[in-house]
Amino acid sequence: MTTIAQFIAVNLDCAEPKRLAEFYAAVFGYEVQYADDAYAAVGDGTMTIYFQHNPDRKPAPWPGPGKQFHLDVRVPDVKKAVEDYLVLGATKPDFQPGGDGWAVLADPEGHLFCVCPPRN
Repeated sequence: MTTIAQFIAVNLDCAEPKRLAEFYAAVFGYEVQYADDAYAAVGDGTMTIYFQHNPDRKPAPWPGPGKQFHLDVRVPDVKKAVEDYLVLGATKPDFQPGGDGWAVLADPEGHLFCVCPPRN
């Protein structure tokens, strides 16, 4: 039998860990658990997002084959969430494959994330 793992965290390379921690703390309603120039963390006690300083990281162009991952988030109102996240520093790429159903955004350092509606 295979050992079952519990998913506890994801780590994102970035140039400014504190800034990205503040962005995702606002998006998820998490607390900033730790933040300095080299490393930061946000979480809710169950899930944690870590941000590790990597000044050489370059965002992948979107659309394009260089994208290695993206986050999906579920919100009650996609349009309102997109407006809120843009105010926080996200950007909205021109290419939007979800039409009016969902949106692709990039965080302040270019990590892509999809803003998804509630499940029906």
